Amino acid sequence: MAAPDSIKPFSPEETQKILHHLQQPAVFMDMTRGWPVLHWTAEHLSGCLGDKLVRFRLGRKDETNTPLFETQCSYVEAKLADFLSWTRDQAGTDVGPFFKYPKSEYWAYADYKYIAVLFQDQPSMFEDIKWSEFGYEGRNGRESTLWIGTEGANTPCHLDSYGCNLVLQVQGRKRWHLFPPEDTVNLYPTRIPYEESSVFSQVDVLHPDLRRFPEFQGARAHVVTLQPGQEVDDMARVSEAVTKAVVCALKSAPSDDNSDNWLNPTEEGVASHNENMQYVNLAVGAFAQRQRGLCHGKLTQDPRDTHPVKRDSRGQIRKNSDLVTDSVPFSVPFGPHLTPVRCQQDYSPGTRGTTTKDPEASSDTAPKTKLASAVRVHQGKYECIHGLTQCKPCDCADGTSENSSVDYEEPVHTVITTNDLLDCLVHPDIIACVTKLLLERHTYNKPQEEDKPLI
Repeated sequence: MAAPDSIKPFSPEETQKILHHLQQPAVFMDMTRGWPVLHWTAEHLSGCLGDKLVRFRLGRKDETNTPLFETQCSYVEAKLADFLSWTRDQAGTDVGPFFKYPKSEYWAYADYKYIAVLFQDQPSMFEDIKWSEFGYEGRNGRESTLWIGTEGANTPCHLDSYGCNLVLQVQGRKRWHLFPPEDTVNLYPTRIPYEESSVFSQVDVLHPDLRRFPEFQGARAHVVTLQPGQEVDDMARVSEAVTKAVVCALKSAPSDDNSDNWLNPTEEGVASHNENMQYVNLAVGAFAQRQRGLCHGKLTQDPRDTHPVKRDSRGQIRKNSDLVTDSVPFSVPFGPHLTPVRCQQDYSPGTRGTTTKDPEASSDTAPKTKLASAVRVHQGKYECIHGLTQCKPCDCADGTSENSSVDYEEPVHTVITTNDLLDCLVHPDIIACVTKLLLERHTYNKPQEEDKPLI
């Protein structure tokens, strides 16, 4: 059971304090629950925009070891409906100006679209975005930009020289490669092509030419894949995290029978075991946090009190005496609802397949189109955005069968392969049992034992 939309991990005041003290990128979780913008899929926006033309940037999917700057891209003005038809790659479908660009060879990106301009005749849509809940009073979609792209769409690595960015992922996935400011020299900055407040890197950080840019080997990337802001069942999230950890651990191990192409093409890379175990712990922690919020969140406020409530990092309402003043040292409350994007110690410039996706991204409700849409408010850090994808739903079979024959057959022993073992270990019934055990042992309150007399 999900927590009520009104219960958020951090109050606006707490969020502002967190943003002020953060010294590294971080991902907020459960903060946008209930925001209407979470329904802004590409299909929904196509209905809202109708025949309005949107400018798309198109780039070739070739790997050239050099950044593909905006000046080197092609551009088309098209309806969002044309864009959707093009992404579905259906023969005989009208795709408008996209017909010149084979989908197998090009990606497309409607980037940096100001919502205030895009929906100037529908100003009520501005209210679907509630940045005020992050402490930016009065800010909504009017101050935000919209980004919609296909798989592979990307922005060259660059430095935004102003403030900070808040990004809400609405549909699909977006991978970010982030570098700390002190790594600027390793990224070979350039102002050509020129763009106000933007400093570009000469390095293609996904496929770097280390002969031309040897110092890039010293760059320390923080890589994170943002997921849609929609909520999923917390227990299902734990189950998916467990499944991923087991599958990756076994299939990544060297073995004579582990030579098959086991990773689905919709997956962009194999996460390390440490990363997968972090997701298991985050999923279990989020489940426990939600349970505490359900137990305590609705019972501690006087219904006659109309003043805004302040909550602690567990989602519980604080008393005035509990509030932290500016004179008290502040520690950023990392946990299930605020995840730091840590430096990838094993970041290998030539192989970029090590970042992960949240287990929820493979849920059966995921749309089949490989699209991503994101909303962004700009407030500078180096960044490279890459890999906009959406996982396709998977068809699962439990692998069991019944045999009504009573004839006896001599059992024949066959070699048990890694895949045979996996079929059993990640069987839905087994995963459900493991999930239940994990949650019982690590989240549920155990009954207190009565004091017993010493003998």
